[in-house]
Amino acid sequence: MSQPQALRVLLTGANGQLGWELQRSRASHIELHAHDADTLDITDAQAVLDAVQALKPDWIINAAAYTAVDKAESETTLAYAVNRDGARHLADAARAVNARMVQVSTDFIFDGEQGHPYRPDDTPSPLSVYGASKLAGEIAVQETLGEHALILRTAWVYSSHGHNFVKTMLRLMGEREQLGIVADQIGSPTWASSLAQAIWHATTINLHGTHHWTDAGVASWYDFAQAIHDEARNLGMLTRDCTLRPIATTDYPTPARRPGFSLLDKTSAWQALGTTNPVHWRAQLRAMLNELKQTS
Repeated sequence: MSQPQALRVLLTGANGQLGWELQRSRASHIELHAHDADTLDITDAQAVLDAVQALKPDWIINAAAYTAVDKAESETTLAYAVNRDGARHLADAARAVNARMVQVSTDFIFDGEQGHPYRPDDTPSPLSVYGASKLAGEIAVQETLGEHALILRTAWVYSSHGHNFVKTMLRLMGEREQLGIVADQIGSPTWASSLAQAIWHATTINLHGTHHWTDAGVASWYDFAQAIHDEARNLGMLTRDCTLRPIATTDYPTPARRPGFSLLDKTSAWQALGTTNPVHWRAQLRAMLNELKQTS
């Protein structure tokens, strides 16, 4: 079997969940140059152009993002500077050296009103500044790079690295006897490891266009939290039970509005990547918790 062609890749967002997973899952044929905000400020167009022209990568993977969904409502300028302008700067630099680009995006570009899984070509209608700024980034990259761009939308990402819902739940379940968890927002949890592997596969086959990737299955935040509790108890990561109570979104008001149903249709990505047996989110959660237990 022939070896994959060598690829030189520039990665942004190296310290985030996805960036961390991309670094540790890199195959031997990939020459990876990983940057965080301290080594490459993507809001600085000249700095981005200089870095890309110096490296001349085959691919740029933009895993950098402003992801503080509620803070974005009051930090609109910063959210757009990173999520729209930063993406555009990377796309402009990619075009200058004839590189391809992966722009990681989000289910929050949809309003959650249609009641069945969103296809990549469904019309976006973001409810929040975060969602709108990520959509603006998608548009900037697609307009700049055309078929040299891969827009990959995902949802509910977690990892053993960094801050996320799973680790927050584990902490709160260890501290409290009861928690109220939103039960009327529906989506698919996604282990960042799964997403990273999908991205690496996509770069190998030069996938382009707009696609969706999450782990298989459906959950509410309440379902997700209950699974976290039960799996963690089975692993001995929680020493006692915590009672979880389903609540409505209206019972837990936040500055940013969130889609009630943001399930993504992954058919096009699964077909393109040859994913014939996608892994259910609960199996992925179990694997991540096993990893977290071993490293903590």
